Amino acid sequence: MKDERTYVFIPGGWHGGWAYDPITSKLEQLGKKCISLTLPGLEPQPGPSDRIINLDAHIRFVTDKLVTADLTNVILCGHSYAGLVITGVADKIPERIHALVYIDAYIPKDGDSCWSLTTEMYRQRFVAGAGRDGFSVEVPAGADDRRRPHPLATFMQNLHLSGDYERVLNRVFIFLSGWEPSPFVKQYENLKDAPDWHVETIHCAHNVMRECPEKLVDVLYGLEEKYR
Repeated sequence: MKDERTYVFIPGGWHGGWAYDPITSKLEQLGKKCISLTLPGLEPQPGPSDRIINLDAHIRFVTDKLVTADLTNVILCGHSYAGLVITGVADKIPERIHALVYIDAYIPKDGDSCWSLTTEMYRQRFVAGAGRDGFSVEVPAGADDRRRPHPLATFMQNLHLSGDYERVLNRVFIFLSGWEPSPFVKQYENLKDAPDWHVETIHCAHNVMRECPEKLVDVLYGLEEKYR
């Protein structure tokens, strides 16, 4: 059905589409159509090690997936780094996007990058993590062995926007307030009273998909009612 809403989930740094499994399984039980994508370079079996994957490549990958599947009325959700990706996709195909959902994610403007938007602590993490091969940022310490080194160029490249992404009027920021040092506090302060944004807060660590999936599902499920 052309008018059926589809949730499309884009993961943040080092993660694949599997990060959303607790969310998509619950939404599908509620009768919702969901797709979660693994970005190039983050696959379980990555492609050739000499390929350069930048932010443009990630945006093009998601755009092509949506166009090839002929998806419209997409609720496009991005976590963390993926805020840049979903903004870039919306700038390419705004007519296919029903809502943009930034899950503790960077909200960029033209010329921004993950590097420019994040904090000095994370910049140092990117630099240190890229020391092995200069092309990818090593996986930070943690428990999940499905994570993969993240292409450095995607963090560094500036986002090039025409302004068409602003045609998507339904915009949501989900602030995760239960972790420090969050680079999203200032963003939350700037948006919490903005009339053109819907802002939700979940008191949770940054990986809300793992820590508080039920709460995130509640927020996402409610968006269809809000943005009919």
